[in-house]
Amino acid sequence: MSDPDTSTQVLVCSARGCHACAGWSLRWNNPRLHQPERRKTWLACDAHRAQLSDFLTARGFLREVAPLSGSPTLEEWTRTTEGGPHDR
Repeated sequence: MSDPDTSTQVLVCSARGCHACAGWSLRWNNPRLHQPERRKTWLACDAHRAQLSDFLTARGFLREVAPLSGSPTLEEWTRTTEGGPHDR
């Protein structure tokens, strides 16, 4: 059995029932279960970024939001912020 080629895989939004391409990485942890440095990741499309962020924030789990590497979202985010930190 061979490993799938991850460079050609499409990353899909983590929102239930969504099949859109993800452009954002929502990094989180549950402080009651995880070490402070551990990060779990949900992926989000533009349409579900706020909804998933709000869900994690309400529970005190959200640590950072960043555009995914190689995504059009990252290119746009980098261009508009001129490389400065944003939503981290």
